[in-house]
Amino acid sequence: MAVAEPTPIAVVPHFMRLHEWIALDEGHFAAEGLEPKLREDVMHAVSSHHGDPYKARPQDMPFVDQAEVANSACHWGSVCNAAAGMGKFVPDVYGVANFGIYVRPDSPIHSVEDLRDVPIGVGIMAGSHFTILETLERHLAPESIKTEYVGGPGSRLVALEDGRIEAANLLDPEIFIAEQHGLRRVIGGDFKTLFWVSPTLSGDVLARYFAALGRADAALRADTERYLPLWERNVPPALRGRGYDTEQFGPGELLVFERYPEEEFQRTVAFARKWGLDGDIVETSYDRLIASIA
Repeated sequence: MAVAEPTPIAVVPHFMRLHEWIALDEGHFAAEGLEPKLREDVMHAVSSHHGDPYKARPQDMPFVDQAEVANSACHWGSVCNAAAGMGKFVPDVYGVANFGIYVRPDSPIHSVEDLRDVPIGVGIMAGSHFTILETLERHLAPESIKTEYVGGPGSRLVALEDGRIEAANLLDPEIFIAEQHGLRRVIGGDFKTLFWVSPTLSGDVLARYFAALGRADAALRADTERYLPLWERNVPPALRGRGYDTEQFGPGELLVFERYPEEEFQRTVAFARKWGLDGDIVETSYDRLIASIA
């Protein structure tokens, strides 16, 4: 009996999590009949870009070029990207990732109130951007919340440590590096991510992809320390050699196999509109923007 050829799938491993590397190394992709091409070039470009505009960011280009790929972003970003005509988002699973606003050890900024009118380094229309708005609007007037489009989290950490910005919103694994370097967290928390995929990816391929990631998530939760060395693959090239120990990192983003409901989608679109970030949105039908698992 002939053995079926594995199905190719192009995947952008996300810098905030280890799942794609675990699924590759442990054979979970192969067990699902998938042959992944991990686009770490895109991952590192996302971490390292310097304030590229929306629809020209490294994470946008596979969708702009109509390449078939599976990627992910913060849930606000994935919804807005799909609504702007760049792919679809998967509603059947979401991630929980970390963020933190950091300053240098000698900074006069010690509280959220000290961030009033201080430009905070973010990436445009990305998790670092939306989490700043959602978090600081609870403490500061909207006109006192300032953002500066510095680029990816690797670029933001370099700019912060080099003194080019006073504060930056960082994500994993940059958070782990910042804390090992003695930077101070002013405020932080967690946020949801969603998978953001090309509309040509079939529900069957997506089902197998997420089955592999589900096994990777279980493995990471069960034995986190075993997989911590894999973080080295996610560290942006610009940060390598700056002094850090991946053995002291944490698990990073974890996955939750529950539905991202239409009600939350509507709140996400409303939040983008409230902050004037809906200029590229052309579609707001939940059913037209989702790519469901078979």
